[in-house]
Amino acid sequence: GKDISMQRLADEFDSVVIATGATVPRDLPVLGRNAKGVHFAMEFLTKNTKSLLDSKHEDGAYISAKGKDVVVIGGGDTGTDCVGTSLRHGCNSVIQLEIMPQPPETRLDNNPWPQWPKKLLVDYGQEESIAVQGADPRQYLVMTKKIEQDDNGQVNAVHTIGVEWKKNPEGQMIPYEVAGSEKVYPADLVLLAMGFLGPEGKILDDLGVEKDSRSNAKADYGEFDTSVKGVFACGDARRGQSLIVWAINEGRGAAQAVDQYLMGKTYLPK
Repeated sequence: GKDISMQRLADEFDSVVIATGATVPRDLPVLGRNAKGVHFAMEFLTKNTKSLLDSKHEDGAYISAKGKDVVVIGGGDTGTDCVGTSLRHGCNSVIQLEIMPQPPETRLDNNPWPQWPKKLLVDYGQEESIAVQGADPRQYLVMTKKIEQDDNGQVNAVHTIGVEWKKNPEGQMIPYEVAGSEKVYPADLVLLAMGFLGPEGKILDDLGVEKDSRSNAKADYGEFDTSVKGVFACGDARRGQSLIVWAINEGRGAAQAVDQYLMGKTYLPK
């Protein structure tokens, strides 16, 4: 029940493992972002799961999508979870806006096996949307321009514009707005699922741990030791936001690395 400084941990223990996850979400800097009914995806998903486990939703301590028009901004696994959860709540409708183009239906020549297939995948959330709403909820090449709210500050619409990806004068691929492609989507609930920026920085800063270009703790996979002697990092805090199977794998690997550091040898499995 007491906060303990990172320096105290480093002073009192022979080793410290940073396994905080990558919990800093990417925000959406547009007009109306602070409207009521606009939430980060993990707030929506975490409260839903906790209420479900605690009381089967009887405590009401979650953000309900029942009867609402839901707009999910962003893709990936987190966006899929938002779509599926909203449908199971009994939402009126749900769409998913993605700024990137739709992936091809089959592998391209520059994406051969055994590389991860960069093609259109239909996950469970989209499958449930097709079954319930009759269509895939994803809208591609869409940029959110403004979140509209009513007189009470409650979100009621999302304003978007279509984009196309082209090279800028510096040779970087960036989205350019397409004139005349503006759309307005009704929305009672907006969920931001645009990925994560990395772990909370204060812990790393307090320990003086060097960061990589994505603000994660800089530590090589298989070694897990950071720039500070006796301090190790693993999971999303080291590799960036990823899946639970990687968290399990990295936890085991970090335990082995710490055991080797403390004991000079290890019998722990990888």
